[in-house]
Parts: sequence; structure tokens; C-alpha cells
Amino acid sequence: MASPTEIGRRHLGRARRSGEHALRRASAGSRPLPGFLIVGAQKAGTTSLLDLLCQHPGVGAPVRKEVHFFDHEFDRGPDWYRAHFPRARAATVSGEATPYYLFHPLAPRRAAELVPDAHLIVLLRDPIDRAFSQHNHERVLGFEQLDFEAALAAEAARLGGEEERLIAEPGYRSFAHQHHSYLERGRYAGQLERWLECYPRERVLVLSAEDLFADPVSTAAEAQVFLGLERLAPADTAAKNARSYAPIEPAARARLRAEFAADNARLYELVGRDFGWD
Repeated sequence: MASPTEIGRRHLGRARRSGEHALRRASAGSRPLPGFLIVGAQKAGTTSLLDLLCQHPGVGAPVRKEVHFFDHEFDRGPDWYRAHFPRARAATVSGEATPYYLFHPLAPRRAAELVPDAHLIVLLRDPIDRAFSQHNHERVLGFEQLDFEAALAAEAARLGGEEERLIAEPGYRSFAHQHHSYLERGRYAGQLERWLECYPRERVLVLSAEDLFADPVSTAAEAQVFLGLERLAPADTAAKNARSYAPIEPAARARLRAEFAADNARLYELVGRDFGWD
């Protein structure tokens, strides 16, 4: 349990951030909406990619990486959203990275309504490694008490009806949908199709997390060109939010490989690229 001193510091920190945001919101009219969104996937290197892009002098960094506007905070309105980005002429383009956007059923339509000309970047990772990484992440946060196999077995019951409720009740937040969706978040084709119904294909860049991890400079360059920026190699290419944990059991990997095979094939056909996960 946090000490009274620590609780007091947290309250002061929240009050300071709230005051700073109020000042930025007052100048919202001079803050353009973002020109790009990194929409996911979770645990696929979105923090690292945003950091690489924000090292470019033409890119304006958001106040925080995950703004969660098109999933959790949409009712706060455009000025609240604008307050997270730099003033006009401070950069060529600004953007943010909220990986829940890819999975949230209402995010594509909401984004298309407010930023129809935005460029979308989608980072995809082998769905098995992504699921295992998410499970470890949720355990560290204290949001998951079950082991990996038990969490997978419980997923269908946990998520039952949650997507439908998110659609029916736009202000609803689903803890299970966001934090316990290990398998469903890895079924990428359906999620990507939702975005492609709202944005033309030429405005959507699909990247491989494995490529990013292996060669961050080349992946950053591909994203820079997509955003109309000059290619500039970032100085800091260290992975962000990387964690070490015991490897997934081979039997579990083999079973999940079969589980995701059909979804992967559908994705490969959709994007015209075999990511080699099989």
C-alpha cells in the first residue's frame, strides 16, 4: 500500500498535469489534429516506433504516447484531443500511438470522422509472441492472476458479449476486452478490415514488428517516407518497454500455431505479404 506521502505526490502530479492540460486546451485552436496514428497492435513495438519517429525534426511528439481518444475519451471532444499535440508550425506532422485503437470496434469510424486524412501505421507481431507478451505485461501490472494457459482457456467467457456492449453503449469501457484479449487481439485480419472500411489502403502502412526489432533504422525510414518526411536515421534505436521473461512452452506454441493458422492466412492475403509466422 502506498504511503500517505506517496499518495500526496500522486495527487499533486495529477493536479499539475490537469492544470497543464487546461492551459494547452485554451490554445487548442492553434494545435492541429494529428497527421498520423499508430493504431496497434499492442506489444508489437508501438512505443519504440513512436520514439523513433519523434526523433525526426519534422515530427511533433504528443504530450503522452497513448492518448486513448478514439477508444476511451471520445466524449471529451476535439479540443481536449488537440491539447495533446504541438502548436502549428512546431513540426511538419504530429501523431500518437494508442494500440487499443486497432482492437476497439468504434475507433475506426470515430477516427475517420475527425481525422479522415490521417495516415495510419499498423505494427503486427507474430500473434503467439504477442499474446504471451501481453499476458506477461498484464501479470506485471496486476491485471491478470491466471497463468497463461488458464487465461487463454478463460478468454471466451471473459470476452463474451463485451464487443457488442462496446458498440451498443459508446461510453462503456470493458476491462476484459482491453486486458484479457490474448487470442482475439491476434486475429488481425478482421481488425484491419474495419480500418480499411474507413480509410483508403494507400493511407495505411502495415509493418512487421519482427522487422522493427531486427532493423529499427530501416523500419523507421519506411515510416518516414510514408509520412512524406526526409529519411533521417534516429540516433537512439534502443527498444522501449522491452521486458525479459521465460519462453513459452513448445507444446503451447505448437497448439497456438494451429489456432492462428487460418487467421494468419487471411491476413497474408489481405495485405499481400506473408509475415512468415507459420
